[in-house]
Amino acid sequence: MENDSSSLASIIIWSGAAISLLGLAGLVWCILRVSKAKRAKLNDDEMRKVLQSALPLNLGALFLSVIGLMLVIVGIFIA
Repeated sequence: MENDSSSLASIIIWSGAAISLLGLAGLVWCILRVSKAKRAKLNDDEMRKVLQSALPLNLGALFLSVIGLMLVIVGIFIA
């Protein structure tokens, strides 16, 4: 029985780590996208469009990171 819960905990921890890394990659992508727009010295309307399109992706990536970290914590508690 101990081996089954340990195996389940390991699966939860590693899947949570993968989800968290996916979210982190999304956050880095959003940062690079906005910094590229800042370097391009866009006017206010164009910059606003870039920021408005990056905001939902940024929030989604942050959500993935949080869910992944929560899975890691749950997996640690189960182990």
